[in-house]
Amino acid sequence: MIIAHIDMDAFFASVEERDKPYLKDLPIVIGADPAGGTGRGVVSTANYLAREYGIHSAMPISKAWRLSEEAGKRGKPKVVFLAGAHDRYGQISSQIMAILRKFGPLEIASVDEGYLDLSHLKSFKKATLMAKEIKKEIKRTEKLTASIGIGSNKMMAKIASGSQKPDGLTVIKNQQVKKFLQKRDIRDIPGIGPQTEKEFHKLKIFTIGDLQKIDDQYLFEYFGKWGRELAVRAKGIDTSPLITNWISKSIGEQETFEEDIKDYRQIFPIMERMAKSIHHHLIQEGFKSYKKVVITTRFADFETRTHSNTFKRMDNSSHTLYHQALSLLMPFLDRRKNPFYKKFRLIGVRVENLE
Repeated sequence: MIIAHIDMDAFFASVEERDKPYLKDLPIVIGADPAGGTGRGVVSTANYLAREYGIHSAMPISKAWRLSEEAGKRGKPKVVFLAGAHDRYGQISSQIMAILRKFGPLEIASVDEGYLDLSHLKSFKKATLMAKEIKKEIKRTEKLTASIGIGSNKMMAKIASGSQKPDGLTVIKNQQVKKFLQKRDIRDIPGIGPQTEKEFHKLKIFTIGDLQKIDDQYLFEYFGKWGRELAVRAKGIDTSPLITNWISKSIGEQETFEEDIKDYRQIFPIMERMAKSIHHHLIQEGFKSYKKVVITTRFADFETRTHSNTFKRMDNSSHTLYHQALSLLMPFLDRRKNPFYKKFRLIGVRVENLE
């Protein structure tokens, strides 16, 4: 197989830079309002200048603000914090995915990345030439850059695309796999998160090369079945197929509040806004209706609860969705599911069983 992983460079921030020339050469963060260092949300995307300050995706927005202030004290430009325009990003993403589909079977991995099966080209040389065409086409039509990795499977292509950013093109042939992986950070293996990383560090394993030296049986005994899978991935082997006909299993939204709240007069408008947005995306993605509604609540003490209901009939009305979500939320507004009347830190709504 010959797989290409296409990853847009700091996608949300790059769109903002493109559309707002005054942002050129400034560090940009897309995410929640930092509120002078007291904001409650997280960073969605940081451009490469902001990353030089140590800011990265999923970082608490309050920490990103502090890093910006520290950079300012060193004489560097402070970060421009933007809420973002996610409908706009979704529209541009659709245009980019349409470009990619011209070149081969496509698996959309997220709003800013996808996998292309280029096996029909039968050579890495031809795949490289096509990758250059793809990059040129995206830059010509969207004025944005993408980094592309090419390998013999999805994992290798993804690791390759992240190795030279931004605007990179990295090709890893089969005979280059072991050497290429040796110095890569252990976190570069998809599926290894912060907790697994900590476990590896306890074992003095910091790179994929370190992992390659560990006995497979030891990994199995330490991590169970996941350890056996890690041993295989450390060798650059990945058998997961491209999924080109994936259908959304759910559509949802959630909101983290700037301050913990419990007043229904604040909560109800937020729920109504989420219901309308979810309904919009439901229709936009080609679904006619949903049958299950789920709400998520996170209290001020971080206790997180979910509540759902599956309906006998399908429905597709935003008004109905709003009232269904409210009926699920109501027990959390009184003693039935919130006996101590705790305030809310986050509320989310999603629909499942989509038709």
